[in-house]
Amino acid sequence: MAQHSNGPYHLIYWPSIPGRGEFIRLALEEAGANYTDTAHEEGGVKTVLSLIDQNFKGDESGPPPFAPPMLKHGDLRISQTPNILLYLAPRLGLTPDGDAIYHVNSLALTALDGLSNEAHDTHHPVASELYYEDQMEESKKRAESYRNNRLPKYFSYFERVLEPQAAKGQPWLYGESLTYADLVLFQGVDGLKFAFPRALARLEKSGKYPNVFKLYEAVKNRPRIKEYLASERRQKYSQGIYRHYPELDDAE
Repeated sequence: MAQHSNGPYHLIYWPSIPGRGEFIRLALEEAGANYTDTAHEEGGVKTVLSLIDQNFKGDESGPPPFAPPMLKHGDLRISQTPNILLYLAPRLGLTPDGDAIYHVNSLALTALDGLSNEAHDTHHPVASELYYEDQMEESKKRAESYRNNRLPKYFSYFERVLEPQAAKGQPWLYGESLTYADLVLFQGVDGLKFAFPRALARLEKSGKYPNVFKLYEAVKNRPRIKEYLASERRQKYSQGIYRHYPELDDAE
Protein backbone atom coordinates (compact mmCIF):
# COMPACT_ATOMS: atom_id res chain seq x y z
CA MET A 1 0.00 0.00 0.00
CA ALA A 2 1.46 3.35 -1.06
CA GLN A 3 1.91 5.85 1.74
CA HIS A 4 1.96 9.47 0.61
CA SER A 5 3.00 11.12 3.87
CA ASN A 6 4.58 14.48 4.66
CA GLY A 7 3.08 16.20 1.64
CA PRO A 8 4.10 15.99 -2.01
CA TYR A 9 7.44 14.81 -3.32
CA HIS A 10 9.65 17.40 -4.98
CA LEU A 11 12.09 16.16 -7.61
CA ILE A 12 15.04 18.46 -8.21
CA TYR A 13 16.68 17.84 -11.58
CA TRP A 14 17.89 19.54 -14.74
CA PRO A 15 15.39 20.62 -17.39
CA SER A 16 15.44 19.48 -21.03
CA ILE A 17 16.86 15.93 -20.55
CA PRO A 18 15.35 12.78 -19.03
CA GLY A 19 18.71 11.93 -17.45
CA ARG A 20 19.04 10.13 -14.15
CA GLY A 21 15.95 11.90 -12.86
CA GLU A 22 13.86 9.78 -15.22
CA PHE A 23 14.26 6.65 -13.12
CA ILE A 24 12.66 8.55 -10.24
CA ARG A 25 9.93 10.11 -12.38
CA LEU A 26 8.85 6.69 -13.59
CA ALA A 27 8.42 5.47 -10.00
CA LEU A 28 6.39 8.54 -9.08
CA GLU A 29 4.28 8.29 -12.22
CA GLU A 30 3.62 4.55 -11.88
CA ALA A 31 2.43 5.09 -8.30
CA GLY A 32 0.28 8.09 -9.20
CA ALA A 33 2.16 10.09 -6.56
CA ASN A 34 1.67 13.78 -5.92
CA TYR A 35 4.95 15.37 -6.99
CA THR A 36 6.52 18.48 -8.44
CA ASP A 37 9.54 18.66 -10.71
CA THR A 38 11.98 21.53 -11.15
CA ALA A 39 12.43 20.44 -14.76
CA HIS A 40 8.97 21.84 -15.46
CA GLU A 41 9.15 24.90 -13.22
CA GLU A 42 10.14 28.37 -14.33
CA GLY A 43 13.52 29.04 -12.81
CA GLY A 44 13.83 25.42 -11.70
CA VAL A 45 17.42 25.24 -12.85
CA LYS A 46 18.29 27.89 -10.27
CA THR A 47 17.10 25.53 -7.54
CA VAL A 48 19.40 22.82 -8.88
CA LEU A 49 22.36 25.17 -9.12
CA SER A 50 21.83 26.59 -5.64
CA LEU A 51 22.06 23.14 -4.06
CA ILE A 52 25.26 22.14 -5.85
CA ASP A 53 26.91 25.53 -5.47
CA GLN A 54 30.39 25.26 -3.91
CA ASN A 55 29.33 27.75 -1.24
CA PHE A 56 26.35 25.69 -0.08
CA LYS A 57 27.25 23.81 3.09
CA GLY A 58 23.93 22.06 3.65
CA ASP A 59 21.04 22.90 5.94
CA GLU A 60 18.51 21.27 8.26
CA SER A 61 17.20 19.14 5.38
CA GLY A 62 20.52 17.43 4.77
CA PRO A 63 24.16 17.79 3.73
CA PRO A 64 25.01 19.44 0.41
CA PRO A 65 24.32 17.08 -2.49
CA PHE A 66 27.12 16.33 -4.93
CA ALA A 67 24.86 16.37 -7.99
CA PRO A 68 21.23 15.99 -9.02
CA PRO A 69 18.85 14.28 -8.88
CA MET A 70 17.69 15.28 -5.43
CA LEU A 71 14.39 14.56 -3.73
CA LYS A 72 12.75 16.79 -1.14
CA HIS A 73 10.04 15.21 0.98
CA GLY A 74 8.81 17.01 4.03
CA ASP A 75 11.85 18.09 6.01
CA LEU A 76 14.14 15.58 4.30
CA ARG A 77 16.33 16.14 1.25
CA ILE A 78 18.31 13.24 -0.21
CA SER A 79 20.35 12.63 -3.35
CA GLN A 80 21.76 9.80 -5.50
CA THR A 81 19.34 7.98 -7.82
CA PRO A 82 19.47 4.52 -6.17
CA ASN A 83 19.24 6.07 -2.72
CA ILE A 84 16.14 8.03 -3.72
CA LEU A 85 14.56 4.93 -5.25
CA LEU A 86 15.28 2.92 -2.11
CA TYR A 87 13.55 5.65 -0.08
CA LEU A 88 10.55 5.95 -2.38
CA ALA A 89 9.87 2.30 -3.13
CA PRO A 90 8.20 1.24 0.15
CA ARG A 91 6.27 4.52 0.29
CA LEU A 92 4.98 4.07 -3.25
CA GLY A 93 4.19 0.36 -3.02
CA LEU A 94 6.93 -0.54 -5.51
CA THR A 95 8.72 -3.22 -3.53
CA PRO A 96 7.76 -6.27 -1.45
CA ASP A 97 7.76 -5.97 2.31
CA GLY A 98 10.70 -6.94 4.47
CA ASP A 99 14.20 -7.90 3.38
CA ALA A 100 13.05 -8.59 -0.19
CA ILE A 101 13.64 -4.91 -0.90
CA TYR A 102 17.37 -5.65 -0.93
CA HIS A 103 16.93 -8.29 -3.64
CA VAL A 104 14.98 -5.77 -5.68
CA ASN A 105 17.59 -3.11 -5.00
CA SER A 106 20.41 -5.35 -6.21
CA LEU A 107 18.55 -5.82 -9.50
CA ALA A 108 17.96 -2.08 -9.83
CA LEU A 109 21.62 -1.32 -9.07
CA THR A 110 22.79 -3.81 -11.69
CA ALA A 111 20.53 -2.21 -14.30
CA LEU A 112 21.75 1.26 -13.37
CA ASP A 113 25.36 0.10 -13.62
CA GLY A 114 25.13 -1.66 -16.96
CA LEU A 115 22.38 0.12 -18.84
CA SER A 116 22.90 3.66 -17.58
CA ASN A 117 26.37 4.34 -16.19
CA GLU A 118 28.20 2.23 -18.76
CA ALA A 119 26.02 3.66 -21.53
CA HIS A 120 27.10 7.15 -20.50
CA ASP A 121 30.74 6.12 -20.57
CA THR A 122 30.55 5.12 -24.23
CA HIS A 123 30.46 8.78 -25.25
CA HIS A 124 32.66 10.05 -22.39
CA PRO A 125 35.24 7.30 -21.84
CA VAL A 126 38.19 9.54 -21.06
CA ALA A 127 36.81 12.42 -18.97
CA SER A 128 33.37 13.83 -18.22
CA GLU A 129 34.64 17.38 -18.52
CA LEU A 130 35.81 16.89 -22.11
CA TYR A 131 33.48 17.27 -25.07
CA TYR A 132 32.53 14.14 -26.97
CA GLU A 133 34.37 15.55 -29.98
CA ASP A 134 37.57 15.53 -27.92
CA GLN A 135 37.38 11.78 -27.31
CA MET A 136 35.69 10.36 -30.39
CA GLU A 137 38.27 7.71 -31.20
CA GLU A 138 38.25 6.41 -27.64
CA SER A 139 34.44 6.51 -27.70
CA LYS A 140 34.31 4.33 -30.80
CA LYS A 141 36.46 1.69 -29.10
CA ARG A 142 34.45 1.86 -25.88
CA ALA A 143 31.13 1.69 -27.73
CA GLU A 144 32.24 -1.33 -29.77
CA SER A 145 33.14 -3.18 -26.58
CA TYR A 146 29.89 -2.10 -24.93
CA ARG A 147 27.74 -3.23 -27.86
CA ASN A 148 29.49 -6.53 -28.44
CA ASN A 149 30.47 -7.59 -24.92
CA ARG A 150 28.87 -5.63 -22.11
CA LEU A 151 25.32 -5.35 -23.42
CA PRO A 152 24.99 -9.08 -24.16
CA LYS A 153 26.40 -9.82 -20.71
CA TYR A 154 23.83 -7.63 -18.97
CA PHE A 155 20.94 -8.76 -21.16
CA SER A 156 21.91 -12.39 -20.54
CA TYR A 157 21.92 -11.75 -16.80
CA PHE A 158 18.44 -10.22 -16.77
CA GLU A 159 17.13 -12.96 -19.04
CA ARG A 160 18.47 -15.51 -16.53
CA VAL A 161 16.67 -13.69 -13.72
CA LEU A 162 13.43 -13.56 -15.71
CA GLU A 163 13.33 -17.16 -16.97
CA PRO A 164 12.10 -18.76 -13.71
CA GLN A 165 9.69 -15.87 -13.29
CA ALA A 166 8.29 -16.43 -16.77
CA ALA A 167 7.91 -20.14 -16.03
CA LYS A 168 5.54 -19.09 -13.22
CA GLY A 169 3.64 -16.73 -15.51
CA GLN A 170 5.24 -13.62 -14.05
CA PRO A 171 6.74 -10.97 -16.36
CA TRP A 172 8.53 -9.11 -13.56
CA LEU A 173 12.06 -9.39 -12.20
CA TYR A 174 11.03 -10.27 -8.67
CA GLY A 175 7.84 -11.61 -7.13
CA GLU A 176 4.31 -11.32 -8.44
CA SER A 177 4.08 -7.55 -8.83
CA LEU A 178 5.95 -4.82 -10.65
CA THR A 179 8.75 -3.27 -8.61
CA TYR A 180 10.98 -0.27 -9.14
CA ALA A 181 13.65 -2.60 -10.55
CA ASP A 182 11.34 -3.27 -13.49
CA LEU A 183 10.99 0.46 -14.07
CA VAL A 184 14.77 0.90 -13.98
CA LEU A 185 15.28 -1.93 -16.47
CA PHE A 186 12.60 -0.46 -18.73
CA GLN A 187 14.21 2.97 -18.74
CA GLY A 188 17.63 1.48 -19.39
CA VAL A 189 16.37 -0.45 -22.41
CA ASP A 190 14.37 2.55 -23.63
CA GLY A 191 17.38 4.85 -23.44
CA LEU A 192 19.53 2.30 -25.24
CA LYS A 193 16.93 2.03 -28.00
CA PHE A 194 17.50 5.72 -28.59
CA ALA A 195 21.28 5.66 -28.25
CA PHE A 196 21.99 2.36 -30.05
CA PRO A 197 18.92 1.58 -32.18
CA ARG A 198 20.70 -0.83 -34.51
CA ALA A 199 22.49 -2.65 -31.70
CA LEU A 200 19.24 -3.04 -29.74
CA ALA A 201 17.41 -4.26 -32.82
CA ARG A 202 20.13 -6.87 -33.26
CA LEU A 203 19.79 -8.02 -29.66
CA GLU A 204 16.02 -8.26 -29.98
CA LYS A 205 16.11 -10.11 -33.30
CA SER A 206 18.60 -12.61 -31.89
CA GLY A 207 15.80 -14.19 -29.87
CA LYS A 208 18.14 -14.71 -26.92
CA TYR A 209 16.43 -12.25 -24.59
CA PRO A 210 12.67 -12.64 -25.13
CA ASN A 211 11.71 -12.03 -21.52
CA VAL A 212 13.74 -8.81 -21.27
CA PHE A 213 11.85 -7.35 -24.21
CA LYS A 214 8.53 -8.70 -22.92
CA LEU A 215 9.16 -6.89 -19.64
CA TYR A 216 9.98 -3.73 -21.57
CA GLU A 217 6.64 -3.90 -23.41
CA ALA A 218 4.74 -4.80 -20.23
CA VAL A 219 6.05 -1.71 -18.43
CA LYS A 220 5.52 0.48 -21.50
CA ASN A 221 1.85 -0.49 -21.56
CA ARG A 222 1.11 0.04 -17.88
CA PRO A 223 -1.80 2.54 -17.89
CA ARG A 224 -0.05 5.30 -15.95
CA ILE A 225 3.28 4.77 -17.69
CA LYS A 226 1.61 4.76 -21.11
CA GLU A 227 -0.15 8.03 -20.31
CA TYR A 228 3.07 9.54 -18.99
CA LEU A 229 5.14 8.55 -22.02
CA ALA A 230 2.60 10.26 -24.29
CA SER A 231 2.53 13.42 -22.18
CA GLU A 232 4.66 16.56 -22.21
CA ARG A 233 6.05 15.53 -18.83
CA ARG A 234 8.18 12.92 -20.60
CA GLN A 235 11.16 14.84 -21.92
CA LYS A 236 12.86 13.93 -25.15
CA TYR A 237 16.28 12.31 -25.28
CA SER A 238 19.03 14.65 -26.40
CA GLN A 239 22.43 15.24 -24.78
CA GLY A 240 22.05 13.42 -21.50
CA ILE A 241 23.06 9.90 -20.45
CA TYR A 242 21.66 8.44 -23.66
CA ARG A 243 22.99 10.10 -26.81
CA HIS A 244 22.63 8.89 -30.35
CA TYR A 245 25.86 9.14 -32.27
CA PRO A 246 25.46 6.96 -35.40
CA GLU A 247 29.20 6.25 -35.48
CA LEU A 248 28.93 4.54 -32.08
CA ASP A 249 26.08 2.24 -33.12
CA ASP A 250 26.28 -1.01 -35.08
CA ALA A 251 27.44 -0.72 -38.70
CA GLU A 252 24.64 -0.54 -41.23
